[in-house]
Amino acid sequence: MTGMKTVVSINLGNYGSTGGIMTGISKAAEARGYTVYNAYPWSRNCRPREKNDIVICGSLLNRVNQKLAYITGLNGCFAVARTARFLSRLDIIKPDILHFHNLHNSYLNLPMLFRYVKKRGVRVIWTLHDCWSMTGHCPFFTFAGCDRWKTGCGSCPQLPVYPAALIDRTRYMWNKKKKWFTGVPDLTIVTPSLWLSGLVRQSFLSCYPVKVINNGIDVGVFRPTASGFREEHGISPDDFMLLGVAFDWSVYKGLDVFAELAKRLPGKFRIVLVGIDEKAESALPKGVVCVRRTADRDELAGIYSAADLFVNPTREDNFPTVNIEALSCGTPVVTFDTNGSPEIIDETCGSVVPYGDTDAMEKEIRRLAEEKPYSRESCVRRAGLFRRDECFEKYAELYDEQGE
Repeated sequence: MTGMKTVVSINLGNYGSTGGIMTGISKAAEARGYTVYNAYPWSRNCRPREKNDIVICGSLLNRVNQKLAYITGLNGCFAVARTARFLSRLDIIKPDILHFHNLHNSYLNLPMLFRYVKKRGVRVIWTLHDCWSMTGHCPFFTFAGCDRWKTGCGSCPQLPVYPAALIDRTRYMWNKKKKWFTGVPDLTIVTPSLWLSGLVRQSFLSCYPVKVINNGIDVGVFRPTASGFREEHGISPDDFMLLGVAFDWSVYKGLDVFAELAKRLPGKFRIVLVGIDEKAESALPKGVVCVRRTADRDELAGIYSAADLFVNPTREDNFPTVNIEALSCGTPVVTFDTNGSPEIIDETCGSVVPYGDTDAMEKEIRRLAEEKPYSRESCVRRAGLFRRDECFEKYAELYDEQGE
């Protein structure tokens, strides 16, 4: 590390998947001698935890900015005073590296932030957790089958999709993002999947170098774990337990696929879905075991371990760590050929079926139940390639490279 001592990371929160990635990277960097600040907006779930945390804006103002963005279709164009205060704080800190994560949802004024970066010449690493930076609005476009992001957006088919907008300003926003986000003197983009890195190279961000650093999991928590889950839910040793895990169940995560599979598969197949709320449960046939969202990772590891097969019919995803968690607990995976999801498995631990093909998914589930081609040991071995701490270390190494 040469002359690189301070990093400021920016994300829309310090909780959830991207918040956990940000704070994990920060701890790995601190272990290498960096001083790290994590910056984010205040919200009900997102409050300061460390002494170097920076609150960019309060909860009420953040909601006001989000409402303005919804009404106008101009995401990231408000929060002027709070962004100015935050940038003044950066001038005091004088960071050697700014590490961007999710910049959407209007908690920052983006033109001000990128003008600052270009003027100060600060080195930037930007981890893309979705496609929002390349589009005029949406974070994903696979399910919509839209490729307008390549040519300038407009006539957006996904205005109600997060971050929702009332007015279609997607062409305007696409052009503005291109202007704001390009021309940074020293910016490296990181993507968790090869799939997303390929999209970056087709976008206006193709002017920047792209590095792939996969997301990882805590293999100390997610490991083959004994539990009484099957007995508690009346799933016999002779039953074939299919498991799905998500925390925002919808058509995007394949809830309708599970509903269809429950109708088609015979009684020996038992479907268990974790993260189901009352609304999602009402869309499922009787017989599906529904488990509410659990924050207990040890409990979740027990459920993964109890399953015979993890089924992931996701229709939009970057690099779903639920696949890795299942493998790490010794459970093979079958997934649609969706975005970065197939990159997690290989021929020793799972199967990939054509995108959105429920017939193919059913056929493959029946085959796997009959043949049982994957061992728990091979699944655990594959998951070992995605150890969380090693993934975080790769970011710390990237910080060092930036400083050379």
